[in-house]
Amino acid sequence: MTKKNIDWGSLGFVYQPTDYSVSAMYKDGKWSDLELTADHTCHMSECACVLQYAQTVFEGLKAYTTPDGRTVTFRPDLNAQRMIDSAERLGIPPVPEEMFMEALDLLVANNLDWVPPYGSGATMYVRPFIYGSGPMISVAPAEEFEFRMICMPVGPYFKGGIKPLVLKISDFDRAAPHGTGDIKAGLNYAMSFHAHEVAHNEGFAENMFLDAGTRTCVEETGGANFLFVTKDGKIVTPKSKSNSILPSITRRSLMVVAKDLLGMDIEQREVPIAEVPEFAECGLCGTAAVIAPVGKINDHGKEICFPSGMDEMGPVLKKLYDTLTGIQMGTIEGPEGWIHEIK
Repeated sequence: MTKKNIDWGSLGFVYQPTDYSVSAMYKDGKWSDLELTADHTCHMSECACVLQYAQTVFEGLKAYTTPDGRTVTFRPDLNAQRMIDSAERLGIPPVPEEMFMEALDLLVANNLDWVPPYGSGATMYVRPFIYGSGPMISVAPAEEFEFRMICMPVGPYFKGGIKPLVLKISDFDRAAPHGTGDIKAGLNYAMSFHAHEVAHNEGFAENMFLDAGTRTCVEETGGANFLFVTKDGKIVTPKSKSNSILPSITRRSLMVVAKDLLGMDIEQREVPIAEVPEFAECGLCGTAAVIAPVGKINDHGKEICFPSGMDEMGPVLKKLYDTLTGIQMGTIEGPEGWIHEIK
């Protein structure tokens, strides 16, 4: 297999069409067969429900090249199930897990030369999504939908490598209590765009969103969950007061790695913002970056500085990062069923 002639080390986290995408249509109450297509344009009505009422859900996962040349993905069954959960909440017909996995195999197998080589620092990002393609002007779900799965080679999500970030506590809310914060709906991310722009304009990398109900507890950023490390080495992740934190697959996997592989104590609970200065390390976790360390958080002019500092990832998060990425890349054996090989 010959890889594309790409400077893999200079890739950013941006869209780049590959040779093929995968598509299926939902009409008359059923999904069509999957189709491999070289057409990278979605064709829909100007009154498509996704354009009128944001009826869309998506997922994100990666494909990797292992040292022995295999192409693998990491826990895609969890992405399939989370997409089912998201779809059901927005009145979208779910794509069954079997169909999701068939689409993943078809997509990656037909774009293998776009999967970055091992050691390049790049990966293949896979983006499945479903949107309401049928026209709808009344406030109701569409009757027709398209499921697409696309892929692209990407570099690191945060440019400049793994350097600690500086965040700010946002005055905006990411998601409403008991709303859609715990599903991967496009509208959730659109709601964070303005807050993200404000943070960037003020010189911050990201926001820390608090719970919308009381604004006293940590929730997440616009696109990642939080991880905290106590001074005695316990891993703590925030639990939502009102089901408004996305169940990150990376975060859930890191908690298993911490407890079962590294013998660390773990805890998922509400994390009051007043407690944050007491932690030794802080990080953001998600598919794109795995773990991005946080060095400082600005609380309306008052700085919360973590002992891990601004030079590098703290030792506990680094151990977690190295272990999980080793499992994803095939250099460390992980729990059974975590790695799905593309044949």
